[in-house]
Amino acid sequence: MKITLIIVAILIVLLVSIYAYYGGFRKISFRIEEQGGETLVYDNVVGDYKQATVVSDRVYYGLLNDEKIATTKGFGIFYDNPKEVEKSKLRSEVGCIVENLDSATIATLTQKYQVKTLPKTQCIVTEFPFKGGLSALIGLIKVYPALEKYTEKEKLKRSPIMEIYDVPNKTITYRQEI
Repeated sequence: MKITLIIVAILIVLLVSIYAYYGGFRKISFRIEEQGGETLVYDNVVGDYKQATVVSDRVYYGLLNDEKIATTKGFGIFYDNPKEVEKSKLRSEVGCIVENLDSATIATLTQKYQVKTLPKTQCIVTEFPFKGGLSALIGLIKVYPALEKYTEKEKLKRSPIMEIYDVPNKTITYRQEI
């Protein structure tokens, strides 16, 4: 019986440690600020949001291997609430943020990908640590409900949510246009 309790205690400590490491105890707070202006290279996706990672990797490796463009930020813009829209009809844009490209390079990219520059707008913004795939899952579980409560409290309408995965800074930025 003692061995079982020790094993259970060790497992609980391990799980709590993992949860903490990936941001599970992080307090979610929002701010309003102007954001945008990024140039996005992406694919349109219709269907389950779970396919975002595969699409993001495809765009990333296409840019890296075929175009010799290294990027350090991925993104997803999620247009529909999965609680309200059938999985097969969910709409998103998934890809990479590119920086400091000339107009000729951007023109070349438009032949293979969707490309656009986001306008600067007022957004609700928060960050969450990005230490791997589990961070993204925990962020999803923590940030989205908090954002929903915040928008209801502030009487703001729901709009698409953008997630930016900043690899060098190890953060996920969540933002929703006001």
